[in-house]
Amino acid sequence: MNEALFAASLLIFVSVLILVLRRPWNIGIGYWAVAGGVISVLLGMTTPADLLIVWNIVWNATFTFVSVIIITLVFDEAGFFEYIAIRIARFSAGSSVRLFLLVMLLTAAVSALFANDGAALVLTPIVIAMAGRIGLDRKGTLAFVMAVGFVSDTGSIPLVVSNLVNIVSASYFHITFMDYATSMLLPDLVSVSASILLILLFYRRSIQPVYNHVDLPDPSTSIRDPTVFRLSVPIIVMLIFAYSAGGLLNIPVAVVAVPFAAAILLLAKRGKRIDTRKIMKEAPWQIVLFSFGMYVVVFGLGRAGLTQLVSSAISSAIALPGPLPIIFTGFIFSSMAAVMNNMPSVMVGNLALVHVRGGASLVYANVIGNDIGPKFTPIGSLATMLWLYTLDRKNSIKISPLYYVRVGLTIAVPVLFLTLLSAYLMSLI
Repeated sequence: MNEALFAASLLIFVSVLILVLRRPWNIGIGYWAVAGGVISVLLGMTTPADLLIVWNIVWNATFTFVSVIIITLVFDEAGFFEYIAIRIARFSAGSSVRLFLLVMLLTAAVSALFANDGAALVLTPIVIAMAGRIGLDRKGTLAFVMAVGFVSDTGSIPLVVSNLVNIVSASYFHITFMDYATSMLLPDLVSVSASILLILLFYRRSIQPVYNHVDLPDPSTSIRDPTVFRLSVPIIVMLIFAYSAGGLLNIPVAVVAVPFAAAILLLAKRGKRIDTRKIMKEAPWQIVLFSFGMYVVVFGLGRAGLTQLVSSAISSAIALPGPLPIIFTGFIFSSMAAVMNNMPSVMVGNLALVHVRGGASLVYANVIGNDIGPKFTPIGSLATMLWLYTLDRKNSIKISPLYYVRVGLTIAVPVLFLTLLSAYLMSLI
């Protein structure tokens, strides 16, 4: 390993990461990542030929992710998620614990189908508004908000489209939609169940026993585009079927997701009830630039020696008995995600695992670690940082880093352990 080259590559990576996290002058995260990639090429850490390699790695993941978020935003503007939230609040009939449980299950379902970012950013303001309407105090509202933020990530394991981390890894290792879903079914059930149980125990004293459910509005009042609303469930079913069929035919997920997003946008535009220009403006286009630029930087860092270091650590774990290789690998990547953000972490993990003979189980350990590990710290994922910023700016709910870490470590560590253990059991089947 060339120590000077490694030090220079690490300096570029850390600098880009700091700029992405702090966003000075309100410059988008994608521009900072691309700037880092350009510097990496100019200094010879990566070559112009590597750019094509990187693009082939990230295009499917990023365009799938953007498409899924666009679909989520259209459904949100149509009133789909608000309608479900009100129905759940009325169904709970004044029981705060039942409502708390159902909100977490709703979050897990939305995260699975519409990605963790979509679940956190769409459901959080709905839940806060609902908490105010039913008269929850600050502690109760905080419990609901933290539950949504937490389960959005821990519930984003089951499908390729549930998290950008999943899409990147499945695309890199050519894992089909159905192969991924069947392998992650048990880990997702364990992750969601353990999350719900531990969150309920952690916040059991913060949730008041009953709430006012009499003054809740009629759910139908939340519907803003009846056509899109009625077609939401059929579209979701068709989309899942198309993902599955595409996997059997080796069609990239983005080739399915992008046309669906375009068709749903056209449907919304024809109805003239939804501002499609606003949705296109709010879509996470910066993620396209961020994924490409950051992967170029990570590619250079990996070539300079980081991939070798991580591969060596994982290779040492493979000799351990039973489930320890998967558990050890998962905690390596979760710790990396907590410190360096989960997108760079999963990229490093994918590059490292190519050189390790650990089978698909370690690939899934990388995904699980980077899906749950971000809950250790507030900087673990861009979705979490955006979620915290939105809470602080719009809703007067401030969550300190120390409080977030305390909650995150208390809940996420056992959830991660149990989920990795379930992944090991799936590998034996």
